[in-house]
Amino acid sequence: MSRLTVVPVKGLRAEHPASVVVTPTGIVGDRQFFLVDADGKLFSASRTGAFLGARASWSPGFLDVSGVRAPIELGPAVEADFYGLKHVAAHEVLGPWSAYFTERAGQPVRLVHADEPNGGCDVHALTLLGEASVGELASRAGVAPVDSRRFRMSVEFAGGAPHAEDGWAGAEFRAGSVVLRVGGPVPRCAATTRDPDGGATDLKTLHLIKGYRGVTVGELGRGIHFGVYADVVEPGEIRVGDELAPA
Repeated sequence: MSRLTVVPVKGLRAEHPASVVVTPTGIVGDRQFFLVDADGKLFSASRTGAFLGARASWSPGFLDVSGVRAPIELGPAVEADFYGLKHVAAHEVLGPWSAYFTERAGQPVRLVHADEPNGGCDVHALTLLGEASVGELASRAGVAPVDSRRFRMSVEFAGGAPHAEDGWAGAEFRAGSVVLRVGGPVPRCAATTRDPDGGATDLKTLHLIKGYRGVTVGELGRGIHFGVYADVVEPGEIRVGDELAPA
């Protein structure tokens, strides 16, 4: 594995630990919190880059966002709409968070805690992407190397042909002590156009992917796809440097 990604609060800065613990629902601590607007709809990085530079961490009982630390106290129930893909049961997190995020977003925004582990993941527990695929995107587009962090993939791996992962649907792979079953392609959104550190829109990622891959069909319908989903067959631990190999 060349990079592992955890996003404690969906839409905020991604973290890249040296190892992760993987349960049947995903990486421990990944996308447990997320933001919703006044209508209860997901407020993600596709809608604003204002939070991509904010670093979040949490431990039992406490949440820290860029130095603002407060106890995790849950309030009213929320049923969040993830762009019509699913509805996620959650509870609003009380304390300074609504004011903190509302001020930065310029509109009412609430921080919520998913009722289920990894509840903020879009469709499947994990996502998977090869370094060669990112290199192919840069080459085809004729741009400087593309920072793969903008795709916020759970697991990135080195080696293999560009987009080799696209042909693995249904196959099982071992990464560390974890066995994954590869799924279909991941539809990309405007969040990938944003600089992963500052949040500014700095690359026409969707246009570039579409330019050489076109619009294809996945489990969620037609879209611009890059990388693949994966489900957890056997939980365990993955470390940077572990090999990805057929199970």
